[in-house]
Amino acid sequence: MERRSFTAETACRADVFLAARTQLTRSAIKKLADEGNLTVGGRPAKAGERIKSGDVVEISLPDPVPIAAMPEEIPLEIVYQDDDIAVVNKPQGMTVHAGAGNRAGTLVNALLYHLDHLSGINGELRPGIVHRLDKDTSGLLVVAKNDRAHLSLSRQIAEKTAKREYVALLEGVVREDRGTIVTRIGRDPRDRLRQAVLPAGEGRRAETDFEVAERFKRNTLMRFSLKTGRTHQIRVHAKYMGHPVVGDPLYGYKTQRFALKGQLLHAFRLTLTHPATGEEMTFEAPLPDDFLRVLGIVRRET
Repeated sequence: MERRSFTAETACRADVFLAARTQLTRSAIKKLADEGNLTVGGRPAKAGERIKSGDVVEISLPDPVPIAAMPEEIPLEIVYQDDDIAVVNKPQGMTVHAGAGNRAGTLVNALLYHLDHLSGINGELRPGIVHRLDKDTSGLLVVAKNDRAHLSLSRQIAEKTAKREYVALLEGVVREDRGTIVTRIGRDPRDRLRQAVLPAGEGRRAETDFEVAERFKRNTLMRFSLKTGRTHQIRVHAKYMGHPVVGDPLYGYKTQRFALKGQLLHAFRLTLTHPATGEEMTFEAPLPDDFLRVLGIVRRET
């Protein structure tokens, strides 16, 4: 276990102080503090505790959890990789990591086969995973190859300095050229498999920017940019607009026009700051074949 020590220069909260001096997020610091890994002046402390100038703040970082998922020889498009990160283009239909009753065929299994090492912060079944895409959403994901990179990338996502951009084909014609959707999102009280827009004071804040890329006779090609990262956020917000994503089995129309295996939602651009070099990097992934096929159909309808 690594123990890191800092001396406070001004009065502030312990978690704010540590977040400014490490690559840990405040939520990660809180978790470590709740587990007894944070001290101020040698005594256990809470993440939100006020510290004063001269206080010695120490935090212990547990050793990475050994990886337990098994490597599998699954084809994987690696867009970029170096010693710290890898960027992959996840295909539609692939689950990111194992869950209940699903221990094989995931992105993690493929990563363990194709990459020589991954961060262990997220535990045995989610090595390297910093953020996720739904099983039937395709596109770009960044993967951490060591713990320092993982902490940096997690912080960028939490602080919204990493930018994740998506393109989706929506049902109907969206009239507004651009805008921002701000709601509260949480589990649908009528269906635990779904998320829903909830009343004020419930769920968690969800913010999505949108911009029309192209309009068709019966559909709209839309670009989305995430400001928060709630489960199914774009899909829920598209439904909230009255224009669900084409092919969406949970939030879309009951009767679909096209034979699809899932929603036409693709993470096409990812911008981040490299954890080691500080360089801003942008990656793009082309639309998958099924998406292009349906786009061709709706373009011919106009």
